[in-house]
Amino acid sequence: MFRRVPLIVKLSAVFAASMYIPALHALTLRAHHEAQAFFYTGTLLLALLAAIAVATARDRSRNATRSHLIALLSAFTLLPLMAALPLGRIVSNTRAINLYVEMVAAITTTGGSLFSPDRLSSTAHLWRAMVAWQGGMIVWVAAIAILAPLNLGGFEVAEANTTRRAETRSTRDLAQAIEPESRVRRAVSTLVPVYVSLTVMLWGILVIAGENGTTALIHAMSTMSTSGITDGTKISGSGAGWPGEVAVAAFLIFAITRQAFTTDMNRDHMRNLANDRELRIAGMIVGTVTVVLFARHWIGAYEVGRADDARAAVGAIWGSAFTALSFLTTTGFESAQWQAAQAWSGLGAPSVLLLGLTIFGGGVATTAGGVKLLRIYTLYAQGRHEMNMLVHPHSVAGNSGAVRRIPPGGIEAAWVFFMLFATSIAAVTLALTLTGLDFDGALALAVACLTTTGPLAEIVLGGQGAMNALPDMAKIVSALAMVLGRLEALAFIALLNPEFWRD
Repeated sequence: MFRRVPLIVKLSAVFAASMYIPALHALTLRAHHEAQAFFYTGTLLLALLAAIAVATARDRSRNATRSHLIALLSAFTLLPLMAALPLGRIVSNTRAINLYVEMVAAITTTGGSLFSPDRLSSTAHLWRAMVAWQGGMIVWVAAIAILAPLNLGGFEVAEANTTRRAETRSTRDLAQAIEPESRVRRAVSTLVPVYVSLTVMLWGILVIAGENGTTALIHAMSTMSTSGITDGTKISGSGAGWPGEVAVAAFLIFAITRQAFTTDMNRDHMRNLANDRELRIAGMIVGTVTVVLFARHWIGAYEVGRADDARAAVGAIWGSAFTALSFLTTTGFESAQWQAAQAWSGLGAPSVLLLGLTIFGGGVATTAGGVKLLRIYTLYAQGRHEMNMLVHPHSVAGNSGAVRRIPPGGIEAAWVFFMLFATSIAAVTLALTLTGLDFDGALALAVACLTTTGPLAEIVLGGQGAMNALPDMAKIVSALAMVLGRLEALAFIALLNPEFWRD
């Protein structure tokens, strides 16, 4: 019977049950009011969802793939309502729209906050990180089980459909492997243990490095979900110091390439992770940005007579590399050396460069947002091929190896997505300016929401909690842009396709 329960009901039940964790956390801190808010809300929601599950278990969808895609959209729009319920009893003097937008930012792994850090308790910060962490888990599972079979989410330019490498022991096993319900169950059983284990591992490393237990857990969940959520103690100011930044940087690899965790789906690429295209592109981008930023800081330091400070120079290299990697994966953490490098050279942070990194984004089937590295590579490879054809118009050579490995229709899909992404930035920026924002702030907020990089908006708007000063209509537009950036425009177009709704 449980297998026939709609996916959105199952996801809601998991979210409701997860409220017991912050309830226990608040209880250990003797915050009984907060513990009661999470415990009673979770219990009431579970009771309600149990009744809904019984009522809907007999209704089996004729198109499971369509049902799952709708459930994915519902997860990022309806689950924030559930997540905001306990906060409504904890956070005083706030409105429902602020809590809803806050939870939309969390579950879409955008991060950022409408509240200053001291306004929320430690348990409330933990719940924000948990919502984002569960949102990242949904993205991991949905990418493999729902988006990949539809050639969405970046899989339209992948060299091979990793989700269709099924067990072929018998015809029955193959039939079960390609069923939508079976794909979801298989992805959950495969990816969720990996996701949880990696989070616990990073949590332990950060605690050993010197972070507070709750802060370390929030940073670990924020790293794995690329939400960049903190409890006010940023990575740059935590007790973990430089070792903590190194650990976070190492775990950000899971936001660059899916080959780092889908070991059972593509063993060949796992054995040759160093040759993974997404990883190599990310290394090239981070290396280039680091060199450019270091040169910029060194010239600035030379002009003020500080170029001979070797320690500051090394710190500038690491700070630039860590921050570039963090924004490339749409996490948004800043290194402690990032501020030190600015003090060394006397130059401010280049916000435009950070905007560009977030637009590039991370890997396919990861929690990172943005255009995605594989699409960027596809556009680059096709552009290089077209340039060669312009230089040698009478050439009879076939496509280069890079272009030949791209699936049929992948190049067109990459161009379509890029144009839709650019159009979305323009439309959201226009909508935000109509609410009263200036152009620079509207553009930065639009890019931050569509690339799911909330900390970028905080940097541009003036720190954590600055989004609370936005007009209500700007908050609504931002929330819609976050959902659009998380699901991507092609998924919405698929939902609007009449053929998709025919049984």
